Amino acid sequence: MNRQIAIVEDEPVIARNYVDALRRQGYSATHYLDRKSAWEAFQQRMPDLAVIDVCLGDEVEGGFDLCRDLRARAPQLPIIFLTARADEFDVISGLRLGADDYLTKDISQQQMLARIVALFRRVQAMSSDSSSDEQITRGKLQINMDRMQATWSGKPVELTVTELWMVYALTRQPGHVKSRQQLMDAANVVLDDNTITSHIKRIRKKFIALDPDFDAIHTAYGMGYRWLVE
Repeated sequence: MNRQIAIVEDEPVIARNYVDALRRQGYSATHYLDRKSAWEAFQQRMPDLAVIDVCLGDEVEGGFDLCRDLRARAPQLPIIFLTARADEFDVISGLRLGADDYLTKDISQQQMLARIVALFRRVQAMSSDSSSDEQITRGKLQINMDRMQATWSGKPVELTVTELWMVYALTRQPGHVKSRQQLMDAANVVLDDNTITSHIKRIRKKFIALDPDFDAIHTAYGMGYRWLVE
């Protein structure tokens, strides 16, 4: 299948390099110069993955705004920030908004392509996994990896691709501590400890929004996280 990738980047020369690199790998790539044109196009058809710069023209945080809108409309769309802004606060902000990855523009094209391939691999795994563990029930939680869905008390939990893999990893063995490295391995992504922590905090908030008494994810300090058995 010819995957459609959207590049939202306000510098045409940089965007052209990305588009050319992606097309050489067999992807269909479309470039948008600003948040407005990208959003108008996405309302007609969603891409299979979006690569977004944070600063878009006069909108210093236009990429963050676009990510927020995309997450509301397409909770499981793979989203990568690719930006010159490497401040830790920006990284955490991007991940809290629901991005699956946050890359800086000093990354090589090969590394960028590897991250994109990894994200698509995870999406494919969730849609085609035929193992006996593809559906999990843990108390109020139900996960269906075929449909890429999680529900709590019958209500959908709008998890990103990365978040869903992390919850899946935690719930496969309730009570067992999963290290940050194990969570990264499960999500097939390379993240630092602070980024993993940000993802876990966001996951907790999504469950708490549905159930204020939610307390299933516990921190094992210095070790990782575990899903408590009810």
